[in-house]
Amino acid sequence: LTFPLLSVTLLVSFGSSMLYGYNLAVVNSPAVHIKAFYNATWSQRYGHGLAPGLLTLLYSVTVSIFALGGLVGSLLVGMLVERYGRNGALSRSALLVLLAGGFMGFSRELGSPEMVMVGRSITGLHSGRCCLGCGAVQIAPKNLRGFLGLIPSIFICLGVFFAQVLGLPELLGEDRFWPLFLSVVVVPASLQLLLLHCFPESPRYLLIERNDICGATKALCRFLGTHHVQDVIEEMKEEQRSLSSVEMVSVWQLLQDRSVRWQTLSVVVLNAGMQLSGIDAIWFYTNTIFENAGIPVSQIPYTTVGTGVIEVVTGLIGCFTIEKLGRRPLVITGFCTMGICSAGITVSLLLQTALPWMRYVSVACVVGIIAGFCIGPAGVPFLMTAELFTQSHRPAAYIVGGSLNWLCNFTVGFIFPFLQMSAGAFCYLVFCGVCLLVALYVYVIIPETKNKTFTEISQIFA
Repeated sequence: LTFPLLSVTLLVSFGSSMLYGYNLAVVNSPAVHIKAFYNATWSQRYGHGLAPGLLTLLYSVTVSIFALGGLVGSLLVGMLVERYGRNGALSRSALLVLLAGGFMGFSRELGSPEMVMVGRSITGLHSGRCCLGCGAVQIAPKNLRGFLGLIPSIFICLGVFFAQVLGLPELLGEDRFWPLFLSVVVVPASLQLLLLHCFPESPRYLLIERNDICGATKALCRFLGTHHVQDVIEEMKEEQRSLSSVEMVSVWQLLQDRSVRWQTLSVVVLNAGMQLSGIDAIWFYTNTIFENAGIPVSQIPYTTVGTGVIEVVTGLIGCFTIEKLGRRPLVITGFCTMGICSAGITVSLLLQTALPWMRYVSVACVVGIIAGFCIGPAGVPFLMTAELFTQSHRPAAYIVGGSLNWLCNFTVGFIFPFLQMSAGAFCYLVFCGVCLLVALYVYVIIPETKNKTFTEISQIFA
């Protein structure tokens, strides 16, 4: 593990994955203030306030439109990388975040809820190509792929944690600060924009896509800290030769290709299950969940920050144990933990009237869901999307996985408030079923990919 390789992974994760995590949680604590702003603006425009149902709908759109932007971003990843390279695509995407921060930061001054929604959609567009942050996986030695591949998931947890901390009443949690709270995203985006030019382009991209052997060699020497990179160059050349007679497949061709049917289905299950597990409902609506569990309102922000600490700790555990334990154990354990804890929330909410101490069981189950997610399901699906396919199929696989990821993210973010109102405590049983089914699929179908080349993984599936 060299300093340049670790540095570029940390920089890209800081400017991309951390923003993704921050935007997942940033709408949680100022929900009351944003709703009040929407209601006041509506009254000024039309002379009457918003009906409760319409207010819930507008706020659900504000929360979930982030995922629609992410969906568009995930569909544009391949085109952006092909045209501008990995670094160029990241730089242009960071500029979008600066624009989004301006929209959200000045929304209240201009009396425009629409600016909040537009800003949220643009930050989603930026987060939609977060898979660019996994580029280090493609140039890292086999024994470091898992470690570097999970660093972005740690930064997602850090982003959620920072959003929870900044949302405390003592910091940016007051009503007058919520536009600033939403626009903090410009800080990591600006740092990424300033520092990204210090690193060379992805060696695999330079050699395979641009046929720039000299540039790829220099980049590898820089990243790996040695001039003995001929073996890696030969491996890339071999992959390039194998692709010379094979065109990059489209999404439709990927879905029709029988030779990668199980890899494609695995990407679908992992990415859809990752979002339908209910983790986004927890992050988007943590305060509401704790309030329904009977936690005193004054204690909720600090309880939420406590969950953020658990996220970071479990993310680190997953990152430092993945190369020893492998991908499968972390994913299976994570989804099983989430499923059991989702059922636990249902039981605790049903019994808390008769047993007041059950409110603390609800908190423990929320912590368990977050811990289970961060230890494996948070990062391994992105890593496995890169590992399960060769270069010819990988872009299409990213589009399939990313699209499903964001569609399910939008579905959960938009529907959860209404599901909670209609099904009450039983809504968490839906998430329980999804988690346990995904864990069973991984146990039965997906092989371990630790320390295997992309070609070896394809042969195992075949």
